Amino acid sequence: MLRLRLLLSFLLLSFHGGNKLSRSNFFLRFACLLMQSVVCVRAGESATFTFVNKCGETVWPGILSNAGSAQLQPTGFELAAGSSRALPAPAGWSGRFWARTGCSASSGTDAWSCATGDCGSGQVECRGAGAAPPATLAEFTLASSSSAGRDFYDVSLVDGYNLPVLVEAGRGCAAAGCAMDIGARCPAELRAGRACKSACDAFGKPEYCCSGAYASPATCRPTAYSQLFKTACPKSYSYAYDDPTSTFTCSGGADYTITFCPDSASSLKSSSSSSSSTSTPTSTSTSSSSTSTSTSRPAAGGVMLADDTWLASLATGDASPSRRSVSFLCYSLIAAATAYTQFFLL
Repeated sequence: MLRLRLLLSFLLLSFHGGNKLSRSNFFLRFACLLMQSVVCVRAGESATFTFVNKCGETVWPGILSNAGSAQLQPTGFELAAGSSRALPAPAGWSGRFWARTGCSASSGTDAWSCATGDCGSGQVECRGAGAAPPATLAEFTLASSSSAGRDFYDVSLVDGYNLPVLVEAGRGCAAAGCAMDIGARCPAELRAGRACKSACDAFGKPEYCCSGAYASPATCRPTAYSQLFKTACPKSYSYAYDDPTSTFTCSGGADYTITFCPDSASSLKSSSSSSSSTSTPTSTSTSSSSTSTSTSRPAAGGVMLADDTWLASLATGDASPSRRSVSFLCYSLIAAATAYTQFFLL
């Protein structure tokens, strides 16, 4: 609104000035102000998620927003083999993505379901329902637009595995995910077709689910089953209180590419200048067929929200200066343009 009012004021003052401002100079200065406005608008935007399907078959990405976050549209869609699709998300959004496989309408009925990752909605869109395990989850908490904060992201195998998923962040930030086909090495007792269940889902015991007497980092430790996941995919969450190498962070406003079935050339290299992990293994997770979550604690100073998601605290000073600098530049440009206009046109 401030930018719009500035532009309108500029127009009025320019024309009011009569022959004090040539037509060519008027349009030149107006174009400069418009460019400044566009730059500042872009600086306030949040992430664009691009979904890429490198699987040899169609997948149906599902989208679930956490409580308190805006519902992205659509909440599910078809993604043919070899295709991609971009989806914008507002600042402060948190939620998760996953790929459903083997989806179709049941013979003789109108019910639509999937072999893995089904959200139980009976249609392509999930409409607020989560993935039935086993499903590989890509989870995000984006920086709020009201702060120069950081995004947090991870790939979780806490609810099991149904296909490889790679998250690549813009701005040179580290990649996260699981590029390995765990289904090929899944133990028989966890196998679910080509997917692989978590030990919690398969056995329901507290020591595997980090519940009851095991509901803390001190009591819930890695098991042989979670270690199998961790060995195959060291940069993914393997159980509820996984180690700090599984959470990644990037300066707010970065864009992300989520690739299903990344090829062998995909890299999961970390960058010391772009990745950040927790200081203690204090992630928390719960599993259910409709609202399964796997959330991780970011660097010290994080703030836990009511829906168990995390955002960086401004008080920590951990926020990247990039967005703060851009905002300062925007307002500086606006102030300078306003002073320039008033000086020469009045």
